[in-house]
Amino acid sequence: MNDKKQTQKLLSFAEEFGSIYEGFGVPRMSGRIFGWLLVCSPPHQSAAQLAEVLQASKGSISSATRILIQSGMVKKVKFPGDRKTYYVIPSGIWAETTRMRDRYTMVFRKLAERGLELIADQPHEIQERLIEMQHIHAFFERERPKLVEQWLEAWDEYKSN
Repeated sequence: MNDKKQTQKLLSFAEEFGSIYEGFGVPRMSGRIFGWLLVCSPPHQSAAQLAEVLQASKGSISSATRILIQSGMVKKVKFPGDRKTYYVIPSGIWAETTRMRDRYTMVFRKLAERGLELIADQPHEIQERLIEMQHIHAFFERERPKLVEQWLEAWDEYKSN
């Protein structure tokens, strides 16, 4: 397959990521960049490279990469003798994003518990929405870390083969 056709397929993949991110309330450009960084070669790209391949302004790239960096999905890297800054998806990102969700899970569980304290004198039917919220978040808070550890073990096994 020629490079132009392959590049178009990879760009289509990046566009799909953009649409998915947009559906989650994240700027489309952040998703496009993340999608591109998943499939590009080399795996690190400068802002100028991203702007060129994604046909976007440098300002748009800057705003979108800032969001990705703040969320931990992308990190900046520099190379000796090269003054440019590059963006790359860090190794271990999937386990780390799951751990970040665990922190949010705890916050939501505690919020549900606080809400339940506020309506402790209300009938069970009124409390049930918060009870469900508290229970599901307590469940994920308890179970997800075990799943991440199991996945990390499976990933290490995969890498060693």
